[in-house]
Amino acid sequence: MSDSGTWIEIVLLAMLAGFIGLRLVSVLGRRTGHEKPAGEPYRAGAPELSKPGSVAADARAPVAIELPSGTPAALRADLQSIADADPRFEPARFLTGARAAYGMILEAFWAGNAADMKHLVSDEVLAQFTTAIDARKESGVRFENRLVGIDAATLVGAQMVGQMAEVTVRFDALIAGVSTDASGAVFAGSKSDATPTHDVWTFSHHVGSADPAWLLIATDDGE
Repeated sequence: MSDSGTWIEIVLLAMLAGFIGLRLVSVLGRRTGHEKPAGEPYRAGAPELSKPGSVAADARAPVAIELPSGTPAALRADLQSIADADPRFEPARFLTGARAAYGMILEAFWAGNAADMKHLVSDEVLAQFTTAIDARKESGVRFENRLVGIDAATLVGAQMVGQMAEVTVRFDALIAGVSTDASGAVFAGSKSDATPTHDVWTFSHHVGSADPAWLLIATDDGE
């Protein structure tokens, strides 16, 4: 993760680079090395990516999970390790929640409402989004974007880090919108033409928490 000054510079440059301004969120939230430690409470209210309920660790039996045919063996094993640690975890249900979170976070970022994503992202990612939103407001740049649709949400990574489950999803989506400057003049984008977007987001959840919410802890573009 680059330092704050470099990161803000990247955001501002992206704003001036044309339609790339529609995808600033793709470079936000990369790992800082300071993600929430195991055992720290998570906020309630995030899209429910796993089913309520808990099972004592010493009473757990292997949990069978359904995955698309063709899922790589290594990824299948990593997802299975999460399900074994937290029987609430169901990949299909998780992806439904991840899709919802993706749209909600994008909409909040475009609208400049950092508070609306507070229950969906980690503190570090929230701080980065907030910095970008503040920089955008100071420059007078506005996004009028719309998530046309998510063509695919695919599980591409998973791991257990202590008691933290981390699952990575690739989103292939279509986004339409324009970016305007302080005078209201359009300098990038189109409201009528949708542009393919590819993002890779990582969500995290403490398997011992009674709260089923997962939080966004890292993002990257999928190029």
